[in-house]
Amino acid sequence: MITRNTIDKVYETARVEEVIGDFVVLKKSGTNFKGLSPFSQERTPSFMVSPVKQIWKDFSSGKGGNVVAFLMEHEHFTYPEAIRFLAKRYNIEIEETEQSDKEKEKANTRESLYLVNQFAQNSYADDLWESSEGMAIGLSYFRERGFTDESIRFFSLGYAAEQIDHFYKKSSKAGYSENFLLETGLVIKNERGFIDRFRGRAIFPIRSMAGRVQGFGGRILSATSKTAKYLNSPESDVYHKSMVLYGMFEAKKTIAKEDLCYLVEGYTDVIQMYQQGVENVVSSSGTALTSEQIRLIRRLTSNIVVLFDGDAAGLRAAIRGIDLILEQGMNVKVCSFPIGEDPDSFAKSHTLKEIKEYLKNKAKDFIQFKTDLLLQESDNDPIKKANTVRELIQSIAKIPDPIKQEIYIKQCAKTMEVSEAVLFNAFAQEKSKRNTTVRNINSKVSEGETIIRKIPSKGEHLNPILSLERQIIGILLQYGSQEAAFDEIFISSDEKGNLKEESKIIQSKVHEKIFLDLQQDEVELIQPEFQNLYKQLIERFQLEGDVKPEKIIQQEDPQLGQILTDILFADEAYQLHDWEKKNIIVKDRKSAVGQLVSETILTFRRHLIDQKIQSLMDSAKKPDASEQEKLFLEDVIQYQNLKKLLSRRLNRVI
Repeated sequence: MITRNTIDKVYETARVEEVIGDFVVLKKSGTNFKGLSPFSQERTPSFMVSPVKQIWKDFSSGKGGNVVAFLMEHEHFTYPEAIRFLAKRYNIEIEETEQSDKEKEKANTRESLYLVNQFAQNSYADDLWESSEGMAIGLSYFRERGFTDESIRFFSLGYAAEQIDHFYKKSSKAGYSENFLLETGLVIKNERGFIDRFRGRAIFPIRSMAGRVQGFGGRILSATSKTAKYLNSPESDVYHKSMVLYGMFEAKKTIAKEDLCYLVEGYTDVIQMYQQGVENVVSSSGTALTSEQIRLIRRLTSNIVVLFDGDAAGLRAAIRGIDLILEQGMNVKVCSFPIGEDPDSFAKSHTLKEIKEYLKNKAKDFIQFKTDLLLQESDNDPIKKANTVRELIQSIAKIPDPIKQEIYIKQCAKTMEVSEAVLFNAFAQEKSKRNTTVRNINSKVSEGETIIRKIPSKGEHLNPILSLERQIIGILLQYGSQEAAFDEIFISSDEKGNLKEESKIIQSKVHEKIFLDLQQDEVELIQPEFQNLYKQLIERFQLEGDVKPEKIIQQEDPQLGQILTDILFADEAYQLHDWEKKNIIVKDRKSAVGQLVSETILTFRRHLIDQKIQSLMDSAKKPDASEQEKLFLEDVIQYQNLKKLLSRRLNRVI
């Protein structure tokens, strides 16, 4: 585990504008930099980087955070991978905490397996380009498939020599352990000795999301061989075929940018499509699609188009995969190619424009696709048609989003010429089988009325207190160490005992004013993230007297980092619109910090009083309410008077 000291060094050394500048063209804009969003297609810059605060914000997608968050979003690194990337870039030595012998052994084993796989990838590539056998057999095969030399190198394709132990001898000579060669499956041991698993095959390295070689796929090139056409690495500590997708490392940026992923079956489908310009494409490598693979795509996009051959087997495979995709809450379409064509052959024989037009026009919504396919098989048989409807309902029931469910049921009713009422009842039965919560179903409805009605959940409406809590965090972050003037009300009594209010202007630090006011009212923030941030900020103010945004933004939790970025960039978003050039002056909040703090705290108190009043009223209305509970109405009156006082003060805050 990376030590806190190393992480702190990385944050202190790494410059957000330098790192992001490697991926995005940035131009100076005042104290900030701006550029085109790397996460969406746009012509007007909405991406901002603040060197002062060491944060970035993409106003087109809403994403933002620190330098680590950018690498996690853009390069799809894990947190440790991002830290390691930055440490390497800035030549920072990585310190790791002491591990147990078992943990060290496991970490060393995993790293050794990755190193062996990387050596194998380099070895297979060398044999492809430098050996006479590799060039004559392997390179000729790839070129016959229509792959350019650039594509062959880009995907690090290789060739494994026919000799039974060629790779084993090569790796042993290089000093690699037999145990790791066996564990990765690159070498097999039997009574004849050590044998290369992939001998005589074209090699397709399979990479992780971070680009490390996890395993290999190999295609036999000998026409007389009786072994399997394709062979994959066996399961190991670094390779689980149900959790990887071929081409994901190469496609991840384009998938995220275009918010769409094309899913194909084979390695050559990916390479040919990518070569033609469709770069957001991955493959399940000929294995059945799994939930883990779908979740891998979901990290980048919620939209999948499944591309399959036009034959019956391919179409049936598409149907099997659809339900898994739906269960993950993703939007899925299916596009099949003409009979005799697959993504590889189609891409090879068409231009990029033709491919994109075909995918756009032929991709069908899953209801339309499944309906068309199943109706063809039913051949107007009423019984088969009924089974088709049931299959469609079963698929719709897997969708987690109730709104989508309702839309699809209506679409299905129209397509299959079945009444909505019947389908909604069938849907309810299917849901009950799954032991999941079903929304209210009405058996009798008027025409045009929705049968499924959502039961509103408690607290569904936006709680204004959460917005005020967010504002409190924002004030502490931006103005916490500043001194401001506050209009304080002091209550005293005159000679006759009458209460009177006296207004005094006092000077105080903003963080002290907020802390004392909330402590006086014994108030805690509701939202856990805001509670956490409030505690961090107050502790830093009390210990250090100030808070540097670039320090507090160093949050491992991406949700906290996102909240902080949104707050810190709140005052700077208008710079993107160049309001000054249009003679529109945006008021600077710094000029009225005292008023902002007072209004926020008073409004916060007023909302809390509203909640207390409602709670007391609800208690008094209960049928079994005791006499003591009914006396709470006196408290309600007192709270109402306090609320009026706060309202008066809000109208005259300076």
